[in-house]
Amino acid sequence: MNLEKIMTDLEKKHPGEVEYLQAVREVLESIEEVYNENPQFESAGILERIVEPDRILTFKVPWVDDSGKVHVNLGYRIQFNGAIGPYKGGLRFHPSVNLSILKFLGFEQIFKNSLTTLPMGGGKGGSDFDPKGKSNGEIMRFCQAFMLELWKMIGPETDVPAGDIGVGGREIGYLFGMYKKLAQEHTGVLTGKGRNWGGSIMRPEATGFGAVYFAHEMLKTKGLDFKGKTVAISGFGNVAWGAVTKVNELGGKVVTISGPDGYIYDPEGISGSKIEYLLELRASNQDIVKPYSYEFPNAQFHQGKRPWEVKCDVALPCATQNELGLEDAKNLIKNGVICVAEGANMPSTPDAVNAFLDHKIMFGPGKAVNAGGVATSGLEMTQNSMKISWTAEEVDAKLHQIMTDIHGQCVKYGKQDDGFVNYVKGANIAGFLKVANAMLDQGVV
Repeated sequence: MNLEKIMTDLEKKHPGEVEYLQAVREVLESIEEVYNENPQFESAGILERIVEPDRILTFKVPWVDDSGKVHVNLGYRIQFNGAIGPYKGGLRFHPSVNLSILKFLGFEQIFKNSLTTLPMGGGKGGSDFDPKGKSNGEIMRFCQAFMLELWKMIGPETDVPAGDIGVGGREIGYLFGMYKKLAQEHTGVLTGKGRNWGGSIMRPEATGFGAVYFAHEMLKTKGLDFKGKTVAISGFGNVAWGAVTKVNELGGKVVTISGPDGYIYDPEGISGSKIEYLLELRASNQDIVKPYSYEFPNAQFHQGKRPWEVKCDVALPCATQNELGLEDAKNLIKNGVICVAEGANMPSTPDAVNAFLDHKIMFGPGKAVNAGGVATSGLEMTQNSMKISWTAEEVDAKLHQIMTDIHGQCVKYGKQDDGFVNYVKGANIAGFLKVANAMLDQGVV
């Protein structure tokens, strides 16, 4: 593999797609050795094929607001790789959405889905629409307009979208209602559905739960667990909420959450009624960070800052891509962090990742750590296909087992001679080999 030539050629083809190129480089660096040991991959052009999406759908989404004004947003669906199953990946509604971000997310999704061992390919989609501050009627009309174009490309055995940033249960409901009307069938074409019409118990909190289960497995390799550990968490979407809840269950103390404007440090710990209060704020579409400090005076709000300056044992970045940079990593290392596990997609910059690995800090990459969300989506697909519904205990047990198995794969391919586990390398190799071998079996298509 000539890594630099591949990256130079990609940069020429896709100039300015920074996030996508970053994600590709990170994977290719990890798999270089195993790729070179398997000449059949080279002869089949696996690398050249796996870094390019199978197809990209781009479309306009015209919709009308409550005052009668017409707006036009851009919609996307990227079907990246379907070698091991139907395309699977979330829809993101956020002003920052562009082709580079969705291609990075779709590329990551290939390997994340592969790690779950469930039959799911990689995909991603969304729009630059901002649901914040919109009425239910406006969101409904946007979702219906979005699905009017998307429905032709998806299906329960073709492409199964889910939620992501800006797409929760409400949006999935509106999207599914329009799909059902257009396709004239009630099938499991979307995951994250309502519990009473095909959704799985525990889906909203699954990514956060899975991230903590994975981090717990990491700690166990050192004979440790969450009891008595101080934990810093960023964000407060579904992932962070699930993580906060599960850390508390396992005996840890969460001392931070964050939003776009800064972070909260609560030395007493964020638990119990405090979590309920945050959920109420989030449901009202308000900024959840500042009001928390008014409600709980012992908590401190740090305007415009990230939580990585706080002393902690475990850090769980659960907000968004590239939120944890080199200086943040240095702060965490200086303050004695022992484990960093990415609840979000690629929240750590390459320099930050290298700093953790250089200092032999246990570091779990997002494609492994946050795979619990898509794993539970896969479990929802299974329940839909079988026309049954599992209990919370059954779903939780399956999720826990999947995360334990993913951790085992990472250790298998990432354990070094000195005993240190490079989870980045392990996750990328394990995820890549399954997809690459499936592509070999299926020929050049």
